[in-house]
Amino acid sequence: MAHMQRRWTLHTGLLSVWFVASFGLVFFARDLQMQVAGWPIAFWFAAQGALLVFVAVVVVFARVANRREAPEADFDSREFQLYTRRYHWRFAGLVLGLLAVLLALAWAEHWGLHKAWIAGIFLSLTLAVYALIGVYGRTSDAAEYYVAGRRIPGLYNGMATAADWMSAASFISLAGGLYLQGFSGSGGQPGGLAYIMGWTGGFCLVALLVAPYLRRLELYTVPDYFALRYGGRWPRRIAALAAVVVSFTYVVAQIYGVGLITSRITGVHFEIGILLGLGGVLVCSFLGGMRAVTWTQAVQYWVMILAFLIPLSWLAYKQVGNPLAPLAYGQQLHKIAVLEQELMDSPAEKQVVAEYAWRAEVLERKLLNVEQSLQSERQELRSRLNAIGVKADGEVANQLRRELAALPRDVALARERWSRQAVDYRERAKPLGGLAPHALPFEGDPAGSAEEQQTFQTSRLNFLALMFCLMVGTAGLPHLLTRYYTTPTVAETRRSVAWSLVFISLLYVSAPALAVLVKYEVMAHLVGQPFDALPAWMAQWSRDPSLLSFSDVNSDGILQFAELKIGPDLLMLASPEISGLPYVVSVLVAAGGLAAALSTADGLLLTIGNALAHDVYFEGGDTRVQTMRRVMWSKFALLVVALVAAYVAAQRPAGILYLVAASFSLAGAAFVPAMVLGIFWPGATRLGAIGGMLSGLAVTAYYLVINQAGVRQSLGLVGSGLWFGIQPVSAGIFGVSAGLVVTVILSVVSSQQSRQGNR
Repeated sequence: MAHMQRRWTLHTGLLSVWFVASFGLVFFARDLQMQVAGWPIAFWFAAQGALLVFVAVVVVFARVANRREAPEADFDSREFQLYTRRYHWRFAGLVLGLLAVLLALAWAEHWGLHKAWIAGIFLSLTLAVYALIGVYGRTSDAAEYYVAGRRIPGLYNGMATAADWMSAASFISLAGGLYLQGFSGSGGQPGGLAYIMGWTGGFCLVALLVAPYLRRLELYTVPDYFALRYGGRWPRRIAALAAVVVSFTYVVAQIYGVGLITSRITGVHFEIGILLGLGGVLVCSFLGGMRAVTWTQAVQYWVMILAFLIPLSWLAYKQVGNPLAPLAYGQQLHKIAVLEQELMDSPAEKQVVAEYAWRAEVLERKLLNVEQSLQSERQELRSRLNAIGVKADGEVANQLRRELAALPRDVALARERWSRQAVDYRERAKPLGGLAPHALPFEGDPAGSAEEQQTFQTSRLNFLALMFCLMVGTAGLPHLLTRYYTTPTVAETRRSVAWSLVFISLLYVSAPALAVLVKYEVMAHLVGQPFDALPAWMAQWSRDPSLLSFSDVNSDGILQFAELKIGPDLLMLASPEISGLPYVVSVLVAAGGLAAALSTADGLLLTIGNALAHDVYFEGGDTRVQTMRRVMWSKFALLVVALVAAYVAAQRPAGILYLVAASFSLAGAAFVPAMVLGIFWPGATRLGAIGGMLSGLAVTAYYLVINQAGVRQSLGLVGSGLWFGIQPVSAGIFGVSAGLVVTVILSVVSSQQSRQGNR
C-alpha cells in the first residue's frame, strides 16, 4: 500500500507540473509580455522553457521510479554495459566519419568539383550506409524482427526514437510553419508554438502513463496489449485497424517528403523521386524489421541533427555573433516587432494590400455567376486576339494565348480555382500579407470590442486544443510505443524515454530560432530590394510556386513583404542558401530531410505490416510455423502498403504538417482512453474498450472529413460546421472525449450486468 501511495504521489506531482507548464501558463500567455533578458517571457517559455520542464519531468520520473524498483533478476548489467560501450565507439567513429566526408567534399567544392558529383557522392554514401545496416540486420526471427531482440540500450533507442519521431513534418515543415504562424497562428490556422509544446509535452504522458507498463508485458505490437488486457478478437482487430489508419495517414506525409527532397536534389520528376526514396525505406524495414530499422534510425538521427544545426548556427553567427542560436535569437524578436510595425505603416505595402483586396473582389463577383463570367472572359480574350490577328507572333498575342489556355476548362473547375484564389487574396490583403505579429500570443484583443474578444477567445481555444491533440496523440502513436518494446528492461525503457526527449529537444528548441532568424533576414535584407537584385536562390526555388512565389503587384520594381509568399516546406531546405553556405551544406540538409522522412516511414510501414499480419491475419498465434509465416506475411504486407502509400503521396494531398497533425488526432482518440484506463483502472471492460475505440475514431474521422471544403460543397452544406470554433486539425479533442466517456459508461454498465449475472 505504501508503495502504491508513493507511486501515485510521484505521478500526481509530476503530472501537475506538466499541466501547469503547458496549459496553465499558455492560458495566461497574453498577460506574460514582460521582457526578461531581452526575451518576451511568454514566447521564451512556450519555445524553450516548457521543453526544459518536460525534460525535467521525464528525467525525474525515470530516476525516482528506477531507484524504487528492484533490478530484474535475469538481467546481467555488467554484460549489458560492455555491449553498450562497444556501440559508443562505433557511433563515435560514424559521426567523425560523416564530418570528415563533409569537410572533404567542401574542400573538393572549393577546388571546382561539380555540384552534381557532390550531391551524388554524399547522398549515395548515406543511402549505402543505411542499406548496409539493413542487409547486416536481416532476420526472420520473430523477436528480432518485431522488437530487435529486446536488447537495444536506452541511449541508442532514444536516438532511434528521436529519428523516428522527427519526421518530414518536424525537419522540413516545422520551422516554415513557425515562420508563417508566429506564436500561435490564426484562428483559421492554429499552430505556431503549439507544435513545439504538443510534440514534446506528449512524452511526459508516454513516460508516466504508457511506455513502462506496456514494456513490462513483453508484447510485440500495440494491438497485442488490447488482446491481452481485454481478451477476445475484437479489441485486437479494432486496435489493428486503427493502427493501420493512423500510420497510413502519417506515412503518406513522409513519402511525400521523400519525393519532394529526392526530386529537388536529383532533378527527376516528383513521382520518380518517390519511388527512388521508397527503395531506401524498404531495404531496412523489409529485410531486418525492427532490428535493422533501429540501428539505421540511430545513424539517421546524427545526419538530421547536423543538417539542422549547421546552417542555423552559421546564420545565428552572421546575425548576432553567437552560433548558439537558441540562446541568442531573442534579441531578433524585438527587431522583427519594429520591422513589422514599419511594414504595416508603409505606403507601398498598403498599395499591395489594396491590390490584393481588389483582386479578391473581382473574383468574388465572378463567383456570383461562374458560368457567365467564364464565358465572358473567354469571349473577351478571343476578341482581343482576333483584333491582333489569330496567327500573329508578337509578345502581346502570345500572352493572350497563354491567358486563354490558362482559363478553367469548365464551370466546376472555375468555381474551385476562383474560390481558392479569392480566399488567398483576401488573406494576403491583410497587414503583413496575412501573417500575425510573430511574438504575439493569439489573435484579437481581450480588452477590445466584442468581436475582437471573441476572436481572441477562439484563437486561444484552438491553440490549447491543438496542443492537447498533439500531446495525447503522442501517447497513442503505435510506431512510437513499439520502439519502447526493444529495451532489455522496464528501467531501461524509462531511461530511453528520457533520452528520446533530450535528443528531440535539440531540434525543437532550434526550429523557432530558425524561423525568427530567417524572418529577420527576409524583412531586413530582402524586402525593399529591386526585383533585378534579388539573390539567385529565390529564382531557383520559385520554380515551384508552392515553395516560393513573388511578383511585382504594385508595379514599383521593389519587393514588398506582402508580394512574397513562402511555403512552409521551403525554409529548412533553403536555409544553407539563405545563410550563404557552400553547396555541400545544401546537400547535407537534403540528406537530413531524406533521413527524417525515411526513418519515420520505416517505423510506420513496419507498424502497418505487423498490424496486418501479426494482429489481423494470424491474431498473435505463436507456434513455430506460425511465427515464421507471420514474419513473411509482415514483409509482404509492408511491401504492398508502401506501394499504395507511394501512389497516394504522388497525388500531392494536403500539406505535410496538416496530414501529420490529423494522424495525431486519430491516434489519441483511438488508443489513449481505452489503453490508459486499461492500465490504471481494473474496472475497464472489453465492451467499454470496443465502444470507446470505435466512438473515438468515428467522431474524429467525421469531424475531419465533414469540415473539408470540398466535402461541404459536394453535400450542399452551408456555414463552417465547426464545433465551438475548433478547427478540424484538432478533431481529436472531441474524439478523445467521446472515447473516454463511452469507455467509462460501457465498462460500468457491463460490469454491473456481469455481477448481476453471477448472482
